[in-house]
Amino acid sequence: MSKKWNIDTVRNIGISAHIDSGKTTLSERILFYGGKIHAIHEVRGKDGVGATMDSMDLEREKGITIQSAATQVQWKDYTINLIDTPGHVDFTVEVERSLRVLDGAVLVLCGVSGVQSQSITVDRQMKRYGVPRLAFVNKLDRQGANPFRVKDALIEKLRLNAVMINIPIGLEDQHRGIVDLVTMKAYINEGEDGEKITEIPVPADLVDQAKEYRQTLIGALADIDDGIGEKFLMEEEPTIDEIKAAIRKGVISLKLVPVFCGSAFKNKNVQHLLDGVTYYLPTPAEKKEHALDLNKGEEKVELFPDSTKPTVALAFKLAETPFGQLTYMRVYQGKLAKGAFITNQTNKKAVKIPRLVRMHSDKMEDIDTAYAGDIVALFGIDCASGDTFCSEEINYSMQSMHVPDAVISLAVAPKDKAAANNFSKALQKFRKEDPTFRVHRDEESNETIISGMGELHLEIYIERMKREFNCEVIVGQPQVAYRETISQETPFDYTHKKQTGGSGQYAKIVGKLQPLPPQEDGSVFKFTNEVVGGRIPKEFIPAVEEGFKEQTVKGPLIGFPIVGVDVVLQDGAYHDVDSSYMAFKIAGMAALREVYASAKPAVLEPIMKLETVVPDEYQGSAVGQINQRRGTIVGTTAFDGNCVIEAEVPLTEMFGYSTDLRSATKGKGEFSMEFAKYATVPRNIQEELVKKYQAKRAAEQK
Repeated sequence: MSKKWNIDTVRNIGISAHIDSGKTTLSERILFYGGKIHAIHEVRGKDGVGATMDSMDLEREKGITIQSAATQVQWKDYTINLIDTPGHVDFTVEVERSLRVLDGAVLVLCGVSGVQSQSITVDRQMKRYGVPRLAFVNKLDRQGANPFRVKDALIEKLRLNAVMINIPIGLEDQHRGIVDLVTMKAYINEGEDGEKITEIPVPADLVDQAKEYRQTLIGALADIDDGIGEKFLMEEEPTIDEIKAAIRKGVISLKLVPVFCGSAFKNKNVQHLLDGVTYYLPTPAEKKEHALDLNKGEEKVELFPDSTKPTVALAFKLAETPFGQLTYMRVYQGKLAKGAFITNQTNKKAVKIPRLVRMHSDKMEDIDTAYAGDIVALFGIDCASGDTFCSEEINYSMQSMHVPDAVISLAVAPKDKAAANNFSKALQKFRKEDPTFRVHRDEESNETIISGMGELHLEIYIERMKREFNCEVIVGQPQVAYRETISQETPFDYTHKKQTGGSGQYAKIVGKLQPLPPQEDGSVFKFTNEVVGGRIPKEFIPAVEEGFKEQTVKGPLIGFPIVGVDVVLQDGAYHDVDSSYMAFKIAGMAALREVYASAKPAVLEPIMKLETVVPDEYQGSAVGQINQRRGTIVGTTAFDGNCVIEAEVPLTEMFGYSTDLRSATKGKGEFSMEFAKYATVPRNIQEELVKKYQAKRAAEQK
């Protein structure tokens, strides 16, 4: 490493936002101003090179980010580890795993569209991991841009304490620079790539507005910092250093979100945003991290970014390269050195670090040591995403990240039998690198089923199989991940009796099944033991629970998992000789099968949160399309000739929506969608699904 490692000058940040808000364009400018690249290339630029951080061919063709990319830039005296994350909801796990290991983030918002559905999801993810953030209102060069409206939306929709930290000089084609409300100085960007920053007097027409917003900023800081609070009451002016310190305090304690504004595409105000990252976002030492001590019953232990302590690192992302598996690691404590041994806490295997690299999108530079607080990559280590690595003297594990359930499945098979080997290699690789991509074999139909977060998610993987593994794939009909549930309380009283040669089997269980309302922790099955007086021996109780649980894997109604079941075991009986663990497990399974039909079973379907943006003149036809698809309109917002329609629509009705929307709006409509909840399907659709399932079963039994 060229310069001495100083943790106070390190910032680990992510750039995340709704799709098409300009994250990758902003990352490209950050790399340019940080001296990492010598020419700027656009996401869909005429030169066809594509943005540096979009290194996959597919990313360049589609103009979207699919995988998060990591790099490191130097800005003034600071080292910034930067991760550019996807905006598309289908790749939400990329954002999730990046935010899990970052200390701060920049939430990018479009100056015209403002807070969109995916901005809400990203904000929820940031709150889940307690990530301090700055907001950057981008695209102020576009018609209809209004950063003040976006700031208000951050307060209303995301409940953030958002305050302007600079205001724009001109908007749309007049956008030239900003007025910094901390220093009360104005700056414009000049030069071909905006690299020259010139200080100018605050334009006369902006003086009053700047004073008003500065007063609002100081008022917000008065609630966070007592020193500024006193000066605010005394009507004294705080110093620039006091304001900066208070903003930093507010950001790190998650009580304040400073709003920067500019235009990455037109090279405006990116440098001030970088200054903001270094001034206001925390160092790795300031964001508290915990591990679980496996020797002390998963007791929480605070981690310290101290390179002399035992090593704790988290593998948060995997990628296959021509040189083998590349594992991205965040070092939380201790250090990683080439040739040293670390233990994978999942399988307790000690591994030697053969090669350590620093990433720059898809390029890399070899290093010898990585210190606490750093983000690096390792070659030659076999592990899965989310594994913890430690020095041998400690037995810690990091808490795993949240992985959402898959909502859509496809049956896939290789077109050519000769490609079967590549087909299974591809599935293994994708499953390892993406926890939301799931693969299983359907025992009944003997098909390989892949499941994921949406149509685009699976489409990308099928395309990658073709390109990276030279394997053409035959794709079956999309299959929605339905669920079954019960809707009324039902008693059960079941006796399992079997007498064959030797000892028999005997188990009797009595209790009730009842619907389980949605749980905070997301659990879908609950088992309560109310048996008293030893009517069933203690060692057989878990067998009953296991039997019920196993039976919920595949419901008898349409063959999908049963959720929302609360089993209460109240009584039972056993036999000294004939009762066994297995007998009680079978009793649990059979009891659920026997009374399931009496519990009014219902089918649940995934409901998606849909946000469609269309020009005003197409609002009627867009709403009509949503209604035809059994959608419920939640709200509509109009701005600058466009209309945003928010709706909840069943996923099963959403196939082919993008084509229909484009044809109805002459290609001007766009939409984004993400999973919202499960809801009961209408009776007629349930009957249809049941009939289909019964016909399929009958055909298989012939």
